[in-house]
Amino acid sequence: MASFISKALLKEKAEMFHVKLDETALDRFETYAKLLVEWNEKINLTAITDPEGIVIKHFTDSLTIFSGVDIPEGAKVIDVGTGAGFPGLAMLIARPDLNMTLMDSTNKRLIVINDILEKTGLQADVVHSRAEEAGKKPEYREQYDFSTARAVTNLRDLAEYCMPFVKVGGSFVPMKAAKADEEIAEAKKAIKILGGEIADKKTFELFDAGERTIINVKKISSTPAKYPRPSAKMAKNPLK
Repeated sequence: MASFISKALLKEKAEMFHVKLDETALDRFETYAKLLVEWNEKINLTAITDPEGIVIKHFTDSLTIFSGVDIPEGAKVIDVGTGAGFPGLAMLIARPDLNMTLMDSTNKRLIVINDILEKTGLQADVVHSRAEEAGKKPEYREQYDFSTARAVTNLRDLAEYCMPFVKVGGSFVPMKAAKADEEIAEAKKAIKILGGEIADKKTFELFDAGERTIINVKKISSTPAKYPRPSAKMAKNPLK
């Protein structure tokens, strides 16, 4: 039976970002792609449903995080606002050793995530919560080696959502598209207030899908207790 996605294309593109996918991972990505398209007919998850688009703009894009930051074996990672599982679920398929938490504020997306986890035989902690609420809870606050998010909001606000989850010594690793330098300039003060500093950034072209930037924000001190604030307060009085 023919595959829905080109596993050869996915394997080749992932290797360009130093990610090696074995047959088990490729089979799991195939299952993921099929389920994504099936569920997308019932729930609006993504505008990208063609096989090559899924391989490049979802799967490969998610895996580029591994070329931007070194994530050790068994690291505790949280994907904030995971949506249809990008980048966190794709990261887990490539690296099942990771201790992954997938968080989203919309429960119907997490129903999809749980279905994909079950059918790929993978395990993750699936959390239905708004980031600004979970970030105040002791079971999540400063409990992770890495937090990440892809295409959620501007970097300044994203830092306030994501940095409270990271342990001192860990990293917040946002994945950004074009104009990342503008966002970095706007977010620098907020990142400092939240206990971080920008350690590195890597900008590259994702084939014909455009520019991407992976930013490594190191957590150098604890985030003050008043952050994250409710989203309405963040909108009214952004950190700057």
